[in-house]
Amino acid sequence: MLLLRTPGVYRPQSDTRLLLGALSAAGVPRGARVLELGTGTGAVAMAAARGGCRVVAVDLSAQAVLAARLNALVRGLPVRVLRGDLFAPVTGELFDVIVANPPYVAGDADPAAVRGRARAWEAGPGGRVLLDRICGQAPRHLAPSGTLLLVHSALNGVAATLVALRRAGMRASVVARRREPLGPVMRARAAELRARGLLEPGQAHEDLVVVRADRAGTEAEAAAGNAGAGRAGEARGRRAA
Repeated sequence: MLLLRTPGVYRPQSDTRLLLGALSAAGVPRGARVLELGTGTGAVAMAAARGGCRVVAVDLSAQAVLAARLNALVRGLPVRVLRGDLFAPVTGELFDVIVANPPYVAGDADPAAVRGRARAWEAGPGGRVLLDRICGQAPRHLAPSGTLLLVHSALNGVAATLVALRRAGMRASVVARRREPLGPVMRARAAELRARGLLEPGQAHEDLVVVRADRAGTEAEAAAGNAGAGRAGEARGRRAA
C-alpha cells in the first residue's frame, strides 16, 4: 500500500506488517471500536477501517497526524485521527480492540524530549518506557472481552510484557513472531545495546513479537461500558457543537 508521508514521519516496516497480520488473524468483526496508538502514516488504522471497524488513531506527532488524515482522506476511509499522548485524547472511551506499535529502541534519550523521526523509536534505557505505560493503561480503555495487540522487539523482554499484562488482569500470550536483521537504528547502537545486556555478542538479528492480551468481562460490565462510551460520545458531540 502506497502511503503519503509528511517530513519526520517514519515509514511502515516489518513490525507494522507483523501487526497487520495479527490484526487480520484476530478476526475483528465489522462495527468493532478500534484504537491505534502511535498511528504514524495510519497504515494499521486504515486496514481496520477497510474491515468496517469504527477507528480512532492517535499520535503525538503533528506531522504523523497530518499524514494519517491525508491517507485516510484520499482513500475515503472514516478514521478519526487525534493528536496526543497515548490514551489522553480518548479519556473515558472504551474500545473492542487496541493496536499499538510504540517506540521500543533502548537509548539514553528521554522519549518525552525527542522530536522528529526519532519519536518513532526512542524508548528510554530499557526500551520499555512506552511499552510499560501501554500495558498499565490499556485495560482501563478496553471494553469487557476487549483485545490488545502490541508489537515490539524481543530485546525489550517478552516476559516483562506478559507479566505486566497478566498483573493487570489480562490473559496474555505471544501470537506472532518473526526474526529480522537489525535495522539501521539498532545497528548504529549495537555496541550500546550489548553494553546494556540487550544484545548478545555477534548478534545481528532481533525477534519481533506481537503480544495479544484479552480482557475478561461479564455481560453486565459490557452493557455498562457501552452506556459509558455512548455518554462520552454525546458529551464530545455537545462540546463540538
